Amino acid sequence: MSQQASLVADDLVKMSQAELDDLFRRSSAGPIPSGPVDGTVLFDPGTPFAEVAAKVAHLLFWKGKIFDAEAGELRNEILPTGIPAIAAQVYRAPSWFDGKECIVLDYSKTSVVAHWIRDEIRLVAPGLYLGLVFWDKERILGFALANPPKGGVTTS
Repeated sequence: MSQQASLVADDLVKMSQAELDDLFRRSSAGPIPSGPVDGTVLFDPGTPFAEVAAKVAHLLFWKGKIFDAEAGELRNEILPTGIPAIAAQVYRAPSWFDGKECIVLDYSKTSVVAHWIRDEIRLVAPGLYLGLVFWDKERILGFALANPPKGGVTTS
């Protein structure tokens, strides 16, 4: 489906939630990422607070993810030093958001601290994934993954 070649993580931070939802709907799953990807939290997207929240989250809590596409798993890079922790299984399945195929990051069988979390990602531009975070089946947050890491609020 539709990808926008010029999008970077900063662009997603500035979009409204409705624009992000539309972009996710229009995008295909794409390939499962491989290796490290830089993460950007999309908290209250499209507001003046969104960029600050993304920077603070990246500096203090979550740097991104390290995918092993062949093994179908990943680890999150957390805390200011980027410690690899909080594992997830990675596979393709229908999205809880719209029923179309997505890449699922499933923590239910791999993490004590995040077993109720499921992330879904789709490729929205070359090297850029848009993600949704579900707590049980309620969507609670969004995020972006840049692969290879480039641009966006997370690298400044």
